Amino acid sequence: MRISINSSTIKPTPLLEKIRVAGEAGYHGIELWAVEIYEHVGRGGEVSDVEKALADHGLEVPCFIAVRNWGETQGWEYKLALDEARRRFELAARIGSPLMVCTPPMERPGIDGLASGYLDLIRIGRETGVTAVLEYISFFASLHQVSDAVSVLDECGAPESCLVLDAFHNWNSGTTLADLRRLPPDRIAHYHIDDAAPDIPSGRQKDPDRVMVGDGVIDLCAELDILKEKGYDRWLSLEIFNEHWWNLDPMETATTGLERILELCQETGIEIDPL
Repeated sequence: MRISINSSTIKPTPLLEKIRVAGEAGYHGIELWAVEIYEHVGRGGEVSDVEKALADHGLEVPCFIAVRNWGETQGWEYKLALDEARRRFELAARIGSPLMVCTPPMERPGIDGLASGYLDLIRIGRETGVTAVLEYISFFASLHQVSDAVSVLDECGAPESCLVLDAFHNWNSGTTLADLRRLPPDRIAHYHIDDAAPDIPSGRQKDPDRVMVGDGVIDLCAELDILKEKGYDRWLSLEIFNEHWWNLDPMETATTGLERILELCQETGIEIDPL
């Protein structure tokens, strides 16, 4: 497997500095957000600055985040959502990311109609060379656990339909290890590794409650064991949104995360590409 850091983990840091930190800390890759690149360009920068920084630090972008509004809009608003999605898919392709995270509706309950929208995103992915990856969010009203995501993938029926697993969302939604074991290996496109605060019950946590790997209550070794059993050999990506770690030097946050993930991999016997 390979290890990356989601840029949200060191969020207050400017984009090009995030890339430098990730490279110097020793990660194989960094997950980037479309909004960060838009902001960089809005301040007078160029996308080529990002491309050069990635190349200078030997980093890949394993996953690009995100496309939204495709699951809760109709008519002309839906067309605008797909137009924006295409721009983001094309941007992902330009910076070399093979995956695009597709985020479901936050407030619209249920999963009706999501398969149709996800299939439209898959078609855009086929045209741009970037795979559309379905995301479930444990505190959203729509797609909030792995079993919901599997139902959408089944209804969609596209051979490349897949999802991003996330340890925090698994724990916070009540997704079980048995649920994970039932997943076909080819449906797991990416894995976010994180932990959950020890003092807030499952089902009541939000993004800011994620804590550093090893500081929370999730049995991460058990999840990694399942990935290993399935032959998953892609990315482990550190993704937290924690103010404590944002307030530290970004290099300290990044290196701590990498060290914690490597310790887990050693404990579970997972092989990591040389850093």
